[in-house]
Amino acid sequence: MKKFSRLLAAAALIAVALSSQAARAAAESETTASSPPGSGIPANLPIEHAVLTQAPNVPPPITRKTPAHVIVTIEVKEVTRRLADNVDYWFWTFGGDVPGNFIRVREGDYIEFHLNNHPSSKLPHNIDLHAVTGPGGGATSSFTAPGHGSQFSFQAINPGLFLYHCATAPVPMHVANGMYGLILVEPKDGMPHVDREYYVMQSEVYTTGRYGETGLQGFDQTKAVDENPPYVIFNGSVGALTGDKTLSAKVGETVRLYLGNAGPNLVSSFHLIGEIFDNVYVEGGTSAVQHNVQTTLIPAGGTSVVDFHLDVPGTYILADHSLFRAFNKGALGMLKVTGPENHGIYSGKEVDAVYLGAAAPEATAAGRREATLQAQIDAEMKSNPKIAGLTKEAQISRGKQIFMSSCFACHQPDGMGLPGVFPPLAKSDFLMANRERAIRVLWKGLSGPVTVNGKEYNSSMPPQELTEQQAADVLTFVTNSFGNSAEPFTVDEIRKVHQDTSPH
Repeated sequence: MKKFSRLLAAAALIAVALSSQAARAAAESETTASSPPGSGIPANLPIEHAVLTQAPNVPPPITRKTPAHVIVTIEVKEVTRRLADNVDYWFWTFGGDVPGNFIRVREGDYIEFHLNNHPSSKLPHNIDLHAVTGPGGGATSSFTAPGHGSQFSFQAINPGLFLYHCATAPVPMHVANGMYGLILVEPKDGMPHVDREYYVMQSEVYTTGRYGETGLQGFDQTKAVDENPPYVIFNGSVGALTGDKTLSAKVGETVRLYLGNAGPNLVSSFHLIGEIFDNVYVEGGTSAVQHNVQTTLIPAGGTSVVDFHLDVPGTYILADHSLFRAFNKGALGMLKVTGPENHGIYSGKEVDAVYLGAAAPEATAAGRREATLQAQIDAEMKSNPKIAGLTKEAQISRGKQIFMSSCFACHQPDGMGLPGVFPPLAKSDFLMANRERAIRVLWKGLSGPVTVNGKEYNSSMPPQELTEQQAADVLTFVTNSFGNSAEPFTVDEIRKVHQDTSPH
């Protein structure tokens, strides 16, 4: 009898699996057949399969002028993936990545939604789409056990940018573990044309370890309840929008960012350093009700859409302007803009001088000293090629001015840094141990824990926008000041590291 029961149970599992496979195959096939029974979807509509993209990519705009029967299929997966360098986390995902797939439909479309929970999942999940008019935003109809698939349908009757997330208890934990994304319901007449569109979502991760602590991290309920996240991030990990993942655009283009804030707790103060938002669609609505905005608030569980035109090349920083989140918890991204300079709008640095209030005379003296040294170099070059000593002094003098205008706030004028926050340069074993690393940190930036003179520091240094000569000068200054001593850095030495694209 027990053997017969086991056979029945096995047969039932096979039947469920086969039915789920059949449902998935039906959802993925192109068809113009009648709508699913009881769905309320008109039978005569054209059928489309939604184009889904992973952040920061956005599906193309919808050009049709009439509603369609749109099939959306998303698979829930629980995966271990990178949170930061040498830090992993067990994320729960829509579509295998964080944030989940970007969904783009049109106002008036009828959506046939399939949610499949991968057999390897440990937990049941569902989905609450804020674009849905109905109980739970679809959550009551999509509770799905591992190895099963659920289906429901809705009409997208309200245009706008909407957040979606898992609403299985405990809801905050499912959201904090990565179960969120955006769905755009385009207005019937579409949105104003832009040249590029990107998908950016902010969220918090509540790890058992502190920021940067290596290894596989677990979820910390106490930190979550206390609203004290070690990580506040864009697009699922520290550095998801930096390095080779930096967003790109060109001078003369207009860029649109579809922004979401999954929370689950904090409000985002979203800012793009060096740009002003021409249009802000507040809280994801369909009207650009604000113009010429510097920073826009995005509530937890909310969205925003911003447009801006690019006039000047350079690297622009995406940040939560609650600045410790940006520089100490990971909420930083980059947009690299290429194209011709426009000195009428932004000149770049015209004068490289130091002004520190009462310290200004010292800056003036440094400038005079540099001029004197340069004159000595020019004179010496005519009669004596051995001018290395004077060249080093000139580099130190120029480097000091760069340091006092760009670096002293963090590392302090005496090079001692700030205890527990910014590491010292004075007699720094970390700085002096590796010249190539020092150059790379200056160009590429550095985040996460480092040990300097036996003490651990955990902060973030952004890449410095310097010419190769300026980089050589400031490195020569810091490695020959504050109790340090080293050979001067050369432009060729800087350039070699600058042009090295191999991973480090």
